[in-house]
Amino acid sequence: QVQLVESGGGLGQAGDSLSLSCAASGRLYSTSCMAWFRQAPGKEREFVAAIPWTGGDTHYAESVKGRFTISRDNAKKMVYLQMDNLKPEDTAVYSCAHKIYSWSLRANDYGSWGRGTQVTVSS
Repeated sequence: QVQLVESGGGLGQAGDSLSLSCAASGRLYSTSCMAWFRQAPGKEREFVAAIPWTGGDTHYAESVKGRFTISRDNAKKMVYLQMDNLKPEDTAVYSCAHKIYSWSLRANDYGSWGRGTQVTVSS
């Protein structure tokens, strides 16, 4: 089982940058995949970005492509989400997630989740 704890986030204005961190503990595999999801009030949880634990390509939702960057530090067991040029519609609770093997857009495919961290962007 993988345990995930998010940090970072907070308040920002449109155009600002914020960064999120996700600390992972437990057993991670070379085939692990880490992802960020977000959920705004009254909306379903949506995929933001994913990165494999070793090698491979990153994947982004169209709504954040070119503005958000996902990265990892294997030695520290950390995953990051750098969010630039923030928009009010980025306001949501952001959660880190883990699954084995290939990435997925579907939240139900991920077996481990952090509790989430709030990001609020004002116009």
